[in-house]
Amino acid sequence: MIGSDDFCAALAHFGVELVTGVPCSYFSAPIARFTREGRYVPAANEGAALAIAAGAAVAGTRVAVVAQNSGLGNLVNPLTSLLMTYDIPALVFTSLRGWPDPAGDEPQHAVMGTATHEVLDAIGVAHRTLRRGTDAAGLRALLAEAGKELEAGNCVFVLVEKGAVEVPEGAAADGSAEGPTLTRVQALRAITAHTRGIAVVATTGYTSRELFAAGDAPTHFYMQGSMGHASAFALGLALRPPGTEVVLLDGDGAALMHLGTMSTIGAAAPPGLIHVVLDNGVYESTGAQATTSAGTDFAAIARATGYASAVVCADGARIDAAMAAARAAPGPHLLVVPIGRMAGPAPRRATSSIGARDIHHRLTAALGAGPPWADHADRR
Repeated sequence: MIGSDDFCAALAHFGVELVTGVPCSYFSAPIARFTREGRYVPAANEGAALAIAAGAAVAGTRVAVVAQNSGLGNLVNPLTSLLMTYDIPALVFTSLRGWPDPAGDEPQHAVMGTATHEVLDAIGVAHRTLRRGTDAAGLRALLAEAGKELEAGNCVFVLVEKGAVEVPEGAAADGSAEGPTLTRVQALRAITAHTRGIAVVATTGYTSRELFAAGDAPTHFYMQGSMGHASAFALGLALRPPGTEVVLLDGDGAALMHLGTMSTIGAAAPPGLIHVVLDNGVYESTGAQATTSAGTDFAAIARATGYASAVVCADGARIDAAMAAARAAPGPHLLVVPIGRMAGPAPRRATSSIGARDIHHRLTAALGAGPPWADHADRR
């Protein structure tokens, strides 16, 4: 294992001036240091991080990208159509979630965990693996090899095995725990008091975990992975003719990752959709790295994109009133709920008790629906 300080020192020795990305817990300590030094740019998603690095490279700046392989799909478009097309070099550190043994990680990492190397090979991208036994000298040697590819205008991925970089307990990017006093659990209880019998979609991370811990129901869909896509998934549910009531429990980081979906929701105008953004200003489940939500007015965005209403709810009473009003009038509606950070250990994931397929099928059954392609053969 390489110490986090040694990791940062190796990047500095290599001439890296700036770091950008969407965090993974594997990189929590280095991101914390880069943030304190004012050298970290939190990107909305992995593809945006790579595009930031591309622009910086064209301007003569050395930038490293950090991401996890679960977001590799978000990188592929700018990787293949921008950087590789224009011969723009980039150094990308990517955690190897779900590798080498998918059974040792969360189920959403199983597919990409076993496919990461093959995906990069298929599109002709050079990659090296940083293993847990590598020391500082080994990392510098690896970066020296990568430098040859970068000098030639190529992209290089450094695939980081779990445990290769030290993760001190409690590492956080901004060193601050101040914020609203309303907890996520309190907010969820106030919201779910209004959701009996209707579909609830919870974004990935601690929102899904705490919803499951607060009380499971067959109408709950716990999103694991697919960060930023809970809003689009909830929209698909809500568009079911003649319309389905859906409460979407989003996070600030997830909402920012694919913010354009709010415009799609406003344009589609599903009357039964209530979109809740639980905003604590950080990517909490990966080490509390800061998001950019402090400078983003979600309510103003919702109003500008066609939501029927948008309110900020700072306490349980306001949540209760806003949920009642939203269910009584056609939507879509947005509730922004500022919350504090979680205290104590994280609850277990829903998939520790319920299979992901079962979460899917029981919601379909609860909606009174059936498999959409079940009668395909009869229609040919």
